[in-house]
Amino acid sequence: MNELAHPDAKGAVLGSLAALYPWMRPYHLKPLRDYASRLFEAPSAKAEPIMRRRALTKLVDAIGKAGKRNGLPLSTVEQICRECEERRVLQTGPHLFLLMEPEAYYTHVFSLLGLSTHGCSSYVSYAVSTVSLVERPRKGPGWLTVDGKPINVFGLSRSRMIGYNLLTGPGAYRFELVPSEQGTESDALRLLRSLLPDTQFERPAHAIKAANLTLWPKLFGDGFAFLQIDDEDIADLVVDHLSDENSWLRARLLEDPKLATNILAEIDRLADGPWSGWLARGSDFFWLYENGRRLPLRLTAGELVNPATGSKVARFAVPDITEGLKNRRLVPNLLLMFLVLSILPGVRALGGSHQPIYYPLMRYVFCRALEAVGADADLRHALASDDLPGAWGHRVIECDDDPFQLFESEIGDIMHRFGNMPFVEACGRMGGFVSDPRWTELCARLQDQATGASDVKWAFS
Repeated sequence: MNELAHPDAKGAVLGSLAALYPWMRPYHLKPLRDYASRLFEAPSAKAEPIMRRRALTKLVDAIGKAGKRNGLPLSTVEQICRECEERRVLQTGPHLFLLMEPEAYYTHVFSLLGLSTHGCSSYVSYAVSTVSLVERPRKGPGWLTVDGKPINVFGLSRSRMIGYNLLTGPGAYRFELVPSEQGTESDALRLLRSLLPDTQFERPAHAIKAANLTLWPKLFGDGFAFLQIDDEDIADLVVDHLSDENSWLRARLLEDPKLATNILAEIDRLADGPWSGWLARGSDFFWLYENGRRLPLRLTAGELVNPATGSKVARFAVPDITEGLKNRRLVPNLLLMFLVLSILPGVRALGGSHQPIYYPLMRYVFCRALEAVGADADLRHALASDDLPGAWGHRVIECDDDPFQLFESEIGDIMHRFGNMPFVEACGRMGGFVSDPRWTELCARLQDQATGASDVKWAFS
């Protein structure tokens, strides 16, 4: 495992984060609750361009539709939408895991810590679903560890998991919960089997979202209304933008041929320099889903092209894109997701160990592209003056305790335990940072002053 070559790897990361985000340093020795409270504090009120207010309205409408589609009571949906509009903070870090996956569970505990300090009673979490069922051996949304043993969530063969995605579909997916090793079924596994929906789903993502609605009150009580949105909801949100003739996204991204190409050119420029490797062109604005697999696309002469085959997939135009999004052949990529979920509506995004670096770079790239076409000075000003647009808020709590053992625990007791814990203690050894070669290199660059918070590319952090 590659770890930071430093006698105190965790200290090096904390120092690097504080160098880039100076506001973080005073929280290191304070209770974790204080840090969580700052992250979920509503962004400062300010005059905003009309397109930003419209983007926020569309986002809140999309959240409301997701709540209704998930069967939440109308009064609960209205409450969720009201708090989202007032709070304008979203947890965007976790991938779409079952709630008792430690990576997800402790992030939700952290989010509830922050929300509770502001008297909130609802929680919306965006969960990345454009991810593989298997992210590393026996790890990922298709696997779960129960009593220390790997469990195949959907009982799929290796050939149906490797290279396939949570948004794979249509198909037949059930919670099979097959142990990787034969033996007596544990009490914890029997309990989980009794709690999960005994039905068939078209996509793995649908199954996990439905299960999480069932599991939420068992793990987190009934103090917070919970809604989880994912990339299918983002696809529908983009359709809403593109179906509106007055939409900024429609006019600028699809109908103005210069902005999209300028964004991609700015991303390419980041490949040379101290921020290389943090924001790459995985796919140009959209992913292609074909035969159950996620494939990258390239924007070439007004067409989205599959670079592996050279075949044209869709025109980069409203009719083709809208149709592709509706039938789920196209799904927004991470950059487009952040555009409609955070950058345009002015929503603070909380993420994991990579997001505090790539998200400010996304905002920089976007503003540079706008400047290059001489557009939207009011939006650029709004972005430059945003109050804490993004922060580290996922996997802040690093804990070895198995959430399965906490089914009968009071969530209030768990929140009290972590809320009173000093920040530097709650985040453990910061494994997601210290074992990451990109962070190793970034820490060295910051120490050598090869880059830093004064870099123009960091101006929109």
